[in-house]
Amino acid sequence: MTLSRGPWPARCPWPVPRAGCGVALDLGSARTRAWVAGRGLVLDVPTVTFPGAGAAYPIQRGTIVDTPGTARMLSRLLAHRLPRFGRPLVVITAPVLDGVAFRAQARTALQVLRPRGVLTVPGARAVALGAGADLSRPLLVVDVGAQLTEVVLLADGAVVDARRTALGTGDLDTVAPAEIGGAVAAMVSAMERQDRTTLTADALRRGALLAGGGALRPEIVHRLTGRLHTPLVPVAAPHTAAVRGAATLLRAARAHPSTGGPLPLRSPLRRPLR
Repeated sequence: MTLSRGPWPARCPWPVPRAGCGVALDLGSARTRAWVAGRGLVLDVPTVTFPGAGAAYPIQRGTIVDTPGTARMLSRLLAHRLPRFGRPLVVITAPVLDGVAFRAQARTALQVLRPRGVLTVPGARAVALGAGADLSRPLLVVDVGAQLTEVVLLADGAVVDARRTALGTGDLDTVAPAEIGGAVAAMVSAMERQDRTTLTADALRRGALLAGGGALRPEIVHRLTGRLHTPLVPVAAPHTAAVRGAATLLRAARAHPSTGGPLPLRSPLRRPLR
């Protein structure tokens, strides 16, 4: 694909890179975050189709429940932030479980931005990259979001096991922090029991990476520390770790010499997820 190198349009306050513009996107149930090449983090806003009275929520519990509504939201939030000319490369995070359906619906919604390519990355891997973690060793990622909590085991950057519960910080008005801590502990225990290798044990000895808004809630961190019996390593700015990791992959993909075959971003599964 050949991109124009003519004068930059008035609505674009930065030059369009030779490889084209790019967007890293984290569509959360509660908040949507976007990083745009050349501008950095440009969005950290509620995930609503339109704000105000009667706001609709197109993503719930990590699932896109309204694809047209998601498309309208993306158009409202991002269309005016992208260059007039050129088509963006988009890297989007996805839940590890039910990721196939999420990816398909996200790709459909993203067509409103006319992307030249849409690449997906498991949210846990994006979190690890955003934290600058060493992916050459087994790593346990605990991501406590607003409506969904995922526990994911990574080895060499690939997902080898994953669990989730439909609980998060948004439920704390009706659910005790101890219930979230207990759910995470149960998921980790199940991983240990069913792991016929030493990967889970090695990751636990190393300590668990804690991300999501839950990493900012002392009551949740306290419960997790008491239940997991492993060091917890909170990510710096944990609520934006996933979009930062997606941005890292976007930079790598845009630097790749082949625009038609960017660097692989989806981690293969070592064994079926349970």
